[in-house]
Order: sequence, then structure tokens, then C-alpha cells
Amino acid sequence: PPKAVLCSDYNDAVNKMSQSNVSKLLALTGVQTINKLRDFWQHTPTVFRILDRQESLDKVSQQGFPQNQIVFYNNDNTAELISQTCADAIITKQSGDSGGFQEKMDTAIRTGVKIFVIKRPDLPKDFVTVTGNNGLRKMVEKLCPGFFKLRSGFTTGACATAAATAAMQALLTGDYQSPIAFSLPDGEIMKMPVQSVTIDCDSATATVIKDAGDDPDVTNGHEICVNVKLSDTSDIRFFGGQGIGTVTLPGTGLEIGQPAINPVPRQMIVNELRKLYHGGVDVTISVPKGEELALKTFNSRIGILGGISIIGTTGVVMPFSHEAFIDAIRKQIEVAQAIKAERIVINSGARSEKIVKSAYPSLPPQAFIHYGNAIGETIKMCAEKHVTNLTIGIMIGKAVKLAEGHLDTHSHNVTLNRNFLCRLAYKCGCSQQAISIISTLNMARELWTVLTKEDKDKLLSEITQLCHTHCAALIPECKVEALLISDSGQIAYSFKHL
Repeated sequence: PPKAVLCSDYNDAVNKMSQSNVSKLLALTGVQTINKLRDFWQHTPTVFRILDRQESLDKVSQQGFPQNQIVFYNNDNTAELISQTCADAIITKQSGDSGGFQEKMDTAIRTGVKIFVIKRPDLPKDFVTVTGNNGLRKMVEKLCPGFFKLRSGFTTGACATAAATAAMQALLTGDYQSPIAFSLPDGEIMKMPVQSVTIDCDSATATVIKDAGDDPDVTNGHEICVNVKLSDTSDIRFFGGQGIGTVTLPGTGLEIGQPAINPVPRQMIVNELRKLYHGGVDVTISVPKGEELALKTFNSRIGILGGISIIGTTGVVMPFSHEAFIDAIRKQIEVAQAIKAERIVINSGARSEKIVKSAYPSLPPQAFIHYGNAIGETIKMCAEKHVTNLTIGIMIGKAVKLAEGHLDTHSHNVTLNRNFLCRLAYKCGCSQQAISIISTLNMARELWTVLTKEDKDKLLSEITQLCHTHCAALIPECKVEALLISDSGQIAYSFKHL
């Protein structure tokens, strides 16, 4: 198969392509590079792929390139373009994953065309590369201590991912790189130091120390250990070692009997291991003091017994002081009013915000404000600022707590009250079967799936109305609307005074 020809710059590329007897070139380097390749396309047929917009076409004309040798980028793949243009060579930039570099390389190998790559310039030794906001913050925290009042940290899921990656590297190659690089769920590359790695025949174990930053996490400073072992299967299987809890009740999103390793950390680990190895791997995660640490959590109340959970949906922990968080909400309310937003929509976080935005697509982004768990304090600030139209988007876990009158829904302060739900179900006329089911609930989100439609409509409508009642009492001169958001991402129930 053909190998990529690395070119230090465009002049080098022109020389190497000319020496390689290219008969027709497909240039994937963009409209800005037409002049840079002029010495080549003036004597060899060349097609440039550009964006289909007038600005790009104007640049084509300004550089004197023939319009009939242009193809537009319409998310078509490289193989189709090669076939369409009959090119025997392509030229591209060393753009990384975001520029589809690997896809272009794979296509060149598969189709047998030559590929010329403009090498990415070497960065000065004192430059630090980051690939997203989390990495940027980490480097600022490291290089400018005190710039942020509180340090960010990593979730247990991210720690397990880094440890699994280091262990697999060591098992396959006999060595590993520390700090270890791994991807967050959004694709950002992060690095984490590895404390130790040991290799034992057909398995390897890596240990990292959990750094939760300034977040008050019970696992902060403790060891997260991952053992990887090659297996005869084709799958990556997960096992709970010392200190990892076991799921004993429904509602957690994991099967009963499974180790309490949540879906997002599992997928993060799978993604990293599949970059290194495509066969079967058994992954065992351990936290040596996990059983002791679990006593400081609510794990037992949701049926996770014998240890902690490996959790995290983003891979990072962004700590904040409560005072700073409330101040930020106040500023957001002021900004929304300053731009004359006709309504303020408060919601618990990014997921619920995305859903409630669908109900008010014409509102400016500044009108949507996260309350986290501080529902009461946020509404009181809206009252102080004389907000006249307020929508509260809320998901079932917080809604059940709010319906009972808890205006701070943090799990450290209040947990699911099944007795309250049973009384409420009886009051609103739910069946005896529903009340029996509710009495054994593990998590509030089970209400979406365990009740009949009739019972669910009665109970969740009542919960939504109670949420409205408690919120409206805090801001009597405002038209308040409560929206209950389902697990499937829909606004399922709503209540407002007409």
C-alpha cells in the first residue's frame, strides 16, 4: 500500500509531487492554499475542494484558479471525491482527528492513490498544547496558582480510564507514558499522572491517585486501581474488585448484580482500550478503601452495597463555592433583564436546558439560567429583581424533593422520601398497586417506567403542581410555569396559573 509522503511546507510538496509524476491531484488543503500550490497546478491538472459559499468562490477567482476545477465540500467522503475527479494523488494537511486526517489516510491506502501530507509545524518547546476548555483550565491552575479560587479535578471514571490505559500500554509494550493521555466523553484529550504500573504474566495493573481538585469528594487522594487481562472473548468485560460496590436494586441504570461502574466510565475505558487492542479484555477496577469510603455516601440507600461507585458523566469535576455560584446566578438574572428578555427560564443543568429551550426557541441564550440545586435561592433572587415571567424546568429526582417543599435539592441535604410519595399517591387517587410499587422505589426516575399511564398521570401531574405551588409562593407577583422533564428528554407535564 502507498505510504504518506511528509512535506515540510508547500514548496516541498510541489517538488515532491512533481518528482512523483502525479497526473491529477485532488487538493484537500482549502481555498487559502491555491496560491501556495500555484507552481504545481499551472502545469498539472488539479482539483481543489472548497466550501460552497460565495466568499470561497471569490477567493478562487482572485487567485486565478479555473472555476471548472472546483468541487464543493458537502460532507462527501474522500473515496467518492477520488472517484469523481479521477485523481491519482491527494494532498492534505496533518490536521488530526478534527480534520478527518485518519479517514483520508485510510482512504488513500484503500484506493491505492498517493497521499502527500503537509506536516504540522513543530511548536516551540515551551508551548503547551490543550484541546479544550478543561485542559486549558488545568494548565492555568498549574502555571498560575490562585488564578481560580478553586481547583478542578477528575471523576473516578476518568481516573479509572487513565489507569486502564496505562495498564494496557504496559501489558502490550512493556512500558507506558506518564502522564497518561486519554479522551473525555466530548473528545477532549486530557493527561493524568500514573502512580505505578506492575506487569504479571498476562495482566497488568495501574494505579492513579484520585485528584478531585477542591471538590469535597470522599475518594479524593485515594487509589484507583485497574487490572487489565487479555481474554479469549471478543468483548471488553468489567468486574468489580476490592472496594467497588455491587448493584442490588433497580433504578441505577445498571443490571442487578453488576459492579457499580457507570455507563459513561465504561464507554470511556472501552474507547481507550480499543485504540490499543481489538481482542477480548477483562477490566477489574478496585479502590482499596472503597468499602470504608462508601459509608460516607448514600450508596446503600440506592442499593449499591459493598463499596463505592465509579461515576462521572464528563470526566471532570468543576468545583465552586456556594457563595460564588449564587453570585453568578444573580449576575445572569441581571444580564437577562438588561437585554429585556421577556421570560427567564431556570433549569438544573445543561441537559434540562436543552429541552426547555425547545419550548422557548425565540428566547436569547442569556434567558436560560442553571440553578443547580439552589432552586429556592434562585427564585428569591428573581423576586428581588421583579421578574414577571418565570419558567422552572425540572427533572423527576429534584421534582420529588421540591414537591415535598425542599428548596435545596442537593443529595447531601435530602434524599428520596418514599413515605411522602406514597401519601401523595394515595391523596391523588392512584391505585393500591401503584402505592405498593412506590413503597419499594430505589430512585425517583423509576416513576417513569414502573407505573401505569393512569397512575403516572395522576401522580406526576400532582408533583408538577406542587412544584409550582412551592415556587410561586416565593415570587407572588410573577407568572410562574413549572415544566416536568421526562427521562426521554420531553416536557411531560406542566402547570401554570392562567
